[in-house]
Amino acid sequence: MDRKVSKLEKSWETFHGPNLGYVMDQYELYKENPSDVEEDLKAWFDEYGAPSVGSTNNVSESSDETVNSSSMHKIAAAIKLSENIRTFGHLLADINPLEAPGEESSFLKPSEHGLSDEDLMAMPAEMLCKDAPSSVENGLDAINHLKKMYTKSIAFEFHHVHDLEEKNWLNQMVESGDIYEDLSPNKRKSVLEKLTATEGFEQFLHRYFVGQKRFSIEGLDSMVPILEEMTQSYMQDGAKDIMIGMAHRGRLSTLAHVLGKPYNLIFSEFKHAPLEDEAPTEGSLNEGWTGDVKYHLGANKQIGEESTYTTVSLANNPSHLEYVDPIVVGYARAAQEDRTQVGFPDQEMKNAGAILIHGDAAFPGQGIIAETLNLSRLKGYQTGGTMHIIANNLLGFTTDSHDSRSTTYASDLAKGYEIPIIHVNADDPDSCIAAAHLASEYRRRFHKDFLIDLVGYRRYGHNETDEPMSTQPKLYEKIKKHETARAIYANTLIQDGVVTEEEVETMRSELQDKLMREYEKVGEASHEVADMNPPEVIEKGLPKMDTAVAYDELKQMNEELLQYPEDFTVFPKLKKILQRREEAFNEGVIDWGHAEALAFASIISDGTPIRMTGQDSERGTFNHRHLVLHDYENGEIHSPMHTLSTANASFALHNSPLSEASVVGFEYGYNVQAPETLVLWEAQYGDFSNAAQVQFDQFLSAGRAKWGQRSGMVLLLPHGYEGSGPEHSSARLERFLQLAAENNWNVAYLSSTSQYFHILRRQAKSLEMDEVRPLVLMTPKSLLRNKSLADPYEAFTEGRFHRVLGDPLTLGNEDEVERIVFCSGKIAIDLHESIDETVDTKKLHIVRFEELYPYPHKTVETVLAKYKNLKSAVWVQEEPKNMGAWNYIDPYLRESLPDDVPLEYVGRRRRSSPSEGNPNAHKHEQQRIINTALGREGSNQ
Repeated sequence: MDRKVSKLEKSWETFHGPNLGYVMDQYELYKENPSDVEEDLKAWFDEYGAPSVGSTNNVSESSDETVNSSSMHKIAAAIKLSENIRTFGHLLADINPLEAPGEESSFLKPSEHGLSDEDLMAMPAEMLCKDAPSSVENGLDAINHLKKMYTKSIAFEFHHVHDLEEKNWLNQMVESGDIYEDLSPNKRKSVLEKLTATEGFEQFLHRYFVGQKRFSIEGLDSMVPILEEMTQSYMQDGAKDIMIGMAHRGRLSTLAHVLGKPYNLIFSEFKHAPLEDEAPTEGSLNEGWTGDVKYHLGANKQIGEESTYTTVSLANNPSHLEYVDPIVVGYARAAQEDRTQVGFPDQEMKNAGAILIHGDAAFPGQGIIAETLNLSRLKGYQTGGTMHIIANNLLGFTTDSHDSRSTTYASDLAKGYEIPIIHVNADDPDSCIAAAHLASEYRRRFHKDFLIDLVGYRRYGHNETDEPMSTQPKLYEKIKKHETARAIYANTLIQDGVVTEEEVETMRSELQDKLMREYEKVGEASHEVADMNPPEVIEKGLPKMDTAVAYDELKQMNEELLQYPEDFTVFPKLKKILQRREEAFNEGVIDWGHAEALAFASIISDGTPIRMTGQDSERGTFNHRHLVLHDYENGEIHSPMHTLSTANASFALHNSPLSEASVVGFEYGYNVQAPETLVLWEAQYGDFSNAAQVQFDQFLSAGRAKWGQRSGMVLLLPHGYEGSGPEHSSARLERFLQLAAENNWNVAYLSSTSQYFHILRRQAKSLEMDEVRPLVLMTPKSLLRNKSLADPYEAFTEGRFHRVLGDPLTLGNEDEVERIVFCSGKIAIDLHESIDETVDTKKLHIVRFEELYPYPHKTVETVLAKYKNLKSAVWVQEEPKNMGAWNYIDPYLRESLPDDVPLEYVGRRRRSSPSEGNPNAHKHEQQRIINTALGREGSNQ
């Protein structure tokens, strides 16, 4: 029931629909055994008897009297019938433009429920459909009205939405007809103009650029007016930014007709030719040096003037279909937030919105969809609702639906997230506009996601070079004979008196004239090859920066980070850990988590906002961070970063869901939209990052070269061989180094806490520079509290980040050194701690590569120039020979070393698995590697 039944009420309420059915069912139980019903209802039935239907016009003369058992059964049956129509009407709806709707099922027939027309006519309409228009006068009218609303060319699935307020509102919007309220004659004429432009543009491309791929929208043309409706709704709500994400199907028409990318610019890209006039810059975001194909490119458009404009953006997207989804949602979240204030950023959801367009095979088939939907109501990721469209052309490349999903509809995945679903026939633009209107109103009212399943077809093959008749001959026989959505809609509007045949023909001819004029602005095809080298500002890399923080300032931050409210009870063991940080600052050494906290505090004090997410990142997977404290007694939380008196920007730290691809994508999108923010993502273990490999391959490593997207995102990837087995040893350093080129990112594996402090501060400072790029950090696990890694405060208040370091125990007489050991990260500490009297430190020097990429040519050459008597060099690593840094660094080191100095590899042999599973085997291998690297007698490779 919607409402609490109260025995204090003095008279019967008039119930409707499922509420009345519920009360009647309970009364039947009451008659058999009064104790079977709830106490309140029992008291009510005791006092008032059977429920009353309530009075209305055209009700039988006994309707105000207590109904008898037979009447109650008929009423219950009618209510059941009405609910069946609401729940299952979509199965009979005319939503497929190429197929006739199915025959009416038995559970939607009154006769199957024991009801005659006379029975229904005797019932009040409002009992079955209280939101029906005034023309609905009785129960039979109500049933027919429900069938009309739920089984035509627009169909609804709301039964999985459990919130009664939402479900009742959705039903009311449908049954009252309010979803059609915006369909004025002028609006319908405007929709026809959009369809005419879309169809004419696609046909022009097909005629003048024969055989070129364009992934035509034809068959789903109504997607353009739907997008127009949604963007207008966002603008009416005051959105300053509207972000759209989609794959390649229909992308060119979206660019041309939603974002206003000039036709001549699109034609020039097809013709590989310059424009006669200077090419317009609006509508293109392709600023990378290697570029991308035209159906992957994004664009933006500003609508309005001066301070009232809205920017509509279409995200760049590779052919990895749905991986842009969380990125676009990240754009929206960043655009909604004000990061200038201390504490969590202030979020204003109306400031931005997202629209995602999915493929019908991709929506159930790509796991990134479920990951993205799961973000929609989480504190750290929600945006107040994303509007989704499935561009359903009934095929996935050449695969039929029955081979690509195990569900009835492509949209069924959304049911698990209680997202309302509309299925709509793409050949009925009026219903498409109504669907967009309902989606917009729902998002505005409830701040949740909404999904439109736009069912159409694909007029040509997957791309225009494919022949679909070879795989779907029957389907494409139908498509060849099928009229276009524009033609169908034009005939409808002519019959409705909205337009004349002459107006329709004028729309078509004027568009063709415009397209030809734009085409003639494009010059002849050019065979010149553009310069595809990165700009000089990229190639020169990051400059040296002053990242030290004055002692007094750092000491104040350290003290404030250890303070919390008087009535806040910190867990006793944690309290001791935090107290040690106060002592460590002045009298000891600063460990990894402590160094990170100081870096973050100093960065937000400099006015740079920080956003950090990851699985268990508030505490830290390895119990080392503790930047969100939980009251031991009442569970209240406190973040010392939010009470820091020196802070000048926001600090957001969130535990993420158990996802990698969606969260990495979200954070990348957030960072691209908010480039002034230091955005960090931390893997629970470094090897889990491989679940986000597509995001690294397509976006973080290559986004700037392809599309000109700037990002300074930081990846924190716990890495190191400690006998934990193959799953928690390697963050796959080799993959990030393999993707490294053109100064696209920095890859570092550090061996001291002050280095971590300085590289984070360097990254924050670089956000303001054109040289900014992502930072990939291999971070420690067992070494988090190791004093060999920790530094005293002087290393933080003085100095800067060093790309190469020498081991302090081997900094002896340079003329005596005969052997150099090159290494990076954790193995450097293992070597350092293994140096004893058996190692001749006068003849050996250990060089630590703190930053592996870009390779520090000049620094290494400067170091090597000091050692005139060098006889041998080794690269030592924990990882197998085909992993880690060896294959990347081998040619660089050989180039840096003198010709007469050989370079040897010390590490694990080539393996298919990253690490041993047996801890004893690990210890044996680890010791062998260390002994060999340090030149101990009896060691072997």
